[in-house]
Amino acid sequence: MKVSSTTLSGVLLLEPEVYGDSRGFFFESFNERRFAVEAGIVAHFVQDNHSRSGRHILRGLHYQVGNPQGKLIRVVRGAIFDVAVDLRRSSPTFGHWDGVRLDAEHHQQLWVPPGLAHGFLVLSDEADVLYKTTDYWSPQNERCIRWDDPQLAIAWPLEGAPVLSDKDRAGQAFADAELFP
Repeated sequence: MKVSSTTLSGVLLLEPEVYGDSRGFFFESFNERRFAVEAGIVAHFVQDNHSRSGRHILRGLHYQVGNPQGKLIRVVRGAIFDVAVDLRRSSPTFGHWDGVRLDAEHHQQLWVPPGLAHGFLVLSDEADVLYKTTDYWSPQNERCIRWDDPQLAIAWPLEGAPVLSDKDRAGQAFADAELFP
């Protein structure tokens, strides 16, 4: 597995070894021991999620207080622009964001540790996104920061206005968001 740092503290881009032949391909998408040894990720995953979204759909920026979730994200169909925002006041990258393209062709995964907000924009006609979480979904602890917050100034690769849920349209400003120590 190739492990690359991003500009955010603790956020990693992971590229598995893919074995392919005329039948297709095989790769190990998660191995707890290898993640700990090769990437320094010690995480216990409790929930797997799968979302399907169409072109221009933007989901996020989501996070949970009280029981923050680490997320291991990958795309199994299509392509997305995946974004993390550091909400940890004690982090050297607090208030910064980074975005990477994830797609089904390259099999890369993004590790987003607890204490960060996460969102993505669909770049293909459709995208299936799978992600593992280190804590359970907790609706009462869920929070959302506006995708277009001027303080964050995320450079989404938009072609027009994104398609948003009511929850994402009602996201808070970064300046008003509940943050982590």
